[in-house]
Parts: sequence; C-alpha cells; structure tokens
Amino acid sequence: MARTASLSGFPEWLPQERLVELHVLDTLRTTFELHGFSSIETRAVETVGQLLRKGDIDKEVYGLSRLQEDDDAGSGSAGTDSTQRAEKADPNALALHFDLTVPFARYVVENAGYLAFPFRRYQIQKVWRGERPQEGRAREFTQADIDVVGDGELPFRYDIEIALVIAEALGALPIPDFRLRINNRKLAEGFYRGIGLTDTAGVLRSIDKLEKIGAEKVAQLLKSELGATDEQADLALKLATIRTEDTSFVQQVRALGVKDDLLDEGLGELEQVIGAVAQRAPGKVVADLSIARGLDYYTGTVVETVLVGHEQLGSICSGGRYDALASKGNRKFPGVGLSIGVTRLVSRILSQEFAVASRAVPTAVLVALNDDDSWSAAQDIAAELRGRGIATEVAAKAEKFGKQIKFADRRGIPFVWFTNEDGKHQVKDLRSGEQVDADPLSWSPSEDDLHVRVTTA
Repeated sequence: MARTASLSGFPEWLPQERLVELHVLDTLRTTFELHGFSSIETRAVETVGQLLRKGDIDKEVYGLSRLQEDDDAGSGSAGTDSTQRAEKADPNALALHFDLTVPFARYVVENAGYLAFPFRRYQIQKVWRGERPQEGRAREFTQADIDVVGDGELPFRYDIEIALVIAEALGALPIPDFRLRINNRKLAEGFYRGIGLTDTAGVLRSIDKLEKIGAEKVAQLLKSELGATDEQADLALKLATIRTEDTSFVQQVRALGVKDDLLDEGLGELEQVIGAVAQRAPGKVVADLSIARGLDYYTGTVVETVLVGHEQLGSICSGGRYDALASKGNRKFPGVGLSIGVTRLVSRILSQEFAVASRAVPTAVLVALNDDDSWSAAQDIAAELRGRGIATEVAAKAEKFGKQIKFADRRGIPFVWFTNEDGKHQVKDLRSGEQVDADPLSWSPSEDDLHVRVTTA
C-alpha cells in the first residue's frame, strides 16, 4: 500500500490485494441475492443533462471528447477539458457517471414496461468523479448499490429492510465495527418549518457542514445566509446534537416544544427504523439528527455509515429515500437505497491490514515437468484436478525440480505435483515440506487450501 500510483486517484491493486477486493464484492453479492435483489449493470456514460437531474452537483464530471475533429453534433463531444464543471457543460454532451443512482433512475424509467414492481436491484460498478485524490477519495472507484423502487408508491417498510440488509452485509465483511447513522428529512424539515425557517433546503445544507466547520460557524451561516434569529439557530443546532442508540430520541425532540405535522410523520418513521435495526442488529445503529445528506432529492430516511475509530475516513455507505427522482409523465417511481463505497472500504482494509488473503494467487497446485515430453501428460493431470475444482497450473519448462519448486514458492502456490518414472504420483506441501503419494483422480487439498481464503488479521 506504500506504492506510488502512476496516475493519482486511479487505484490499482496487486494480485493479493485484488483477492481481498473480490472477497468483499462476493460477500456483498451473496448477501444481496439472499435478500432477493437482482443484479443489473447500466452504461458508464450518461448525458450531462441526465446527470444534473440529481440536484446540487459540486463535483467535477469527467466529460467525453474525441481526439479527432468531429462535426457531428451528436458525437458526444464534451469539450477539450477532460473534466468540467457540470453547470457549464452542454446538457447533450456525454460524461462518465459519478454515482449509480441517477443511471438507475433512468434505467427504471426506460424499462418500466419490462420490470416487476417493487423492483429490487443491486448494482456493482465503477464510477468516476473529478475529485482531489486523498485517503478515502479516488477519481475512479467501485460502488455497490441496492435499491427498491415502486410504481406510484413504495411502502415505508422497505426503508427498514434496506437498513437491515446493509447492516447484515457490512457485518459479514472483514472491517472494524461500524454504525449506521440514520435521520429523516421529514423530521428535520418539519422541525425547521415549525420554528419558522421556511428555506428548509438551505438549513439542511448548513447543518450538513456541522462536522466540518463546527456549531459556531453553522450558526453564523444560518443567521447570515438564511436570516435565522439566535433562538432559531439555537433550536436547529439543538436538534442536530440529538443522538441515541434507541428510540429515546423521540422524547428529546418532543422536549424542544416544536409542533408540525411533517415533523410528527418523520419522527414516526425514524422511530420504526431505529427500533427495528436496534432489535435485529443491536449496537449497529444510531439515531443521529445531524445527518442531513445535502442532495436535494432525498425525501425521508437518510443514512450515513462510519467505521468506529476511523470516522475521519468519512461515510462508507450512504443513501436514503427518494420519492421523485424517477418519473415518466404523471407516473412516479419512488425508491429507497444505499450505496457502499467499496474502494474506500478496501483501501482501509488493506492499509490497516484488517484482512489478508491466504495466498497471492488462486492456484493451489503446480504440476512439475520431468522433461519437455511430459508436458502433455502433465496437462492431463491438471485437467483431472481442475475437473474437481482444484486450481492448477502446469510448469512451462522442464527445469530442475528445485527451480520448479522455487517458482511455485515465489508465486505463492502451496503444492507441487510430481510424476515418478514408474508412473506413480506424489504431491509436496511447500510449507511443511511433506511429500505424499497422490492419485489425480481422488487427491484433494484440505478445504482451507482448496480456495483462497480472506481472513481477519
């Protein structure tokens, strides 16, 4: 992990690091499918106009342009700069998607006639953002999303289910302890409305900066930019300081004395989510009323997830309820979903050595060659082993056995297969030095050696 990247912000893993990433991806995929989510993949490219549908975008979008002159207006040229501010871009230009939610919303609208609703999907793909590379932030990275989308309506219980699925998925990964920090936009907006702050979106954007700039500066923003009184700013900040691991936040909010119907609705929804997750994943959830999620399209439940003791890494999983992101005429497709920052997680796993692969390559056995004429017979042995699920390579050259053994050891292959002159077979465990008779039709390594294992360090 101390290697210097040749192109900043575009991580590339060594083979043993990639095995850890694949373990994370396989674990997420298995968990999602156990809960009935179907896999989809959307195109990497969207129009800038489509990407801007998400709301406030303060990130640089990677636009596409041709190296050759092209007068075709529909060619997807996005200008000469590799990245450009989204608000300045031609809405018909093409750009790489910077998340998976907006492409998914388009996918639902375009394929609504072929989907069964509520539609449960998971999606694991690369995304691109023109950010300043730093720990936890890359320009090219992998996300793993799950969403449930309805046609016209989506029962609130899916908000609860999504949180439970993510708690289970993260709990199966080789990572430190984590907390789902959950709030509700209705609760927050109703509270702000109840204290007389009508620009609720502006208040949310200010509160979203609380951890970065502190309460005093947020109060100044509320007063200078939104016209809040001292009392209003104080109440907004008091709400944001409420954090509980159970449903006792309800009484704390009520004690602030604010009345509003939307506030009541949001309190009821958040109480259901926190109560269910606290029961089924105890110790993994916090009602955190400072969580705002600055993007405009969230309408209810909002979630951010941190690793305990590694909060400076930022949120490793975030999302929430959106009721109007996807629509087709009068037809609405409300949804709720969460997105896991896989690359951010894997970077921390590797840098802190939370998990290691049991070996650097998938290969369990190297079949050694007695001489060049034995290559074909060695391939027959390898085919027998592979047919029983044992990853096997055949040596490329009939070097001295010592060199072939060193080659296997350098590659991290645990076993070397030999065929004696009398036709009998033996296999050598390079770790213990033990060499035993073996039959290619029946021999198998232990379960621990059959496949690469990723274990918590």
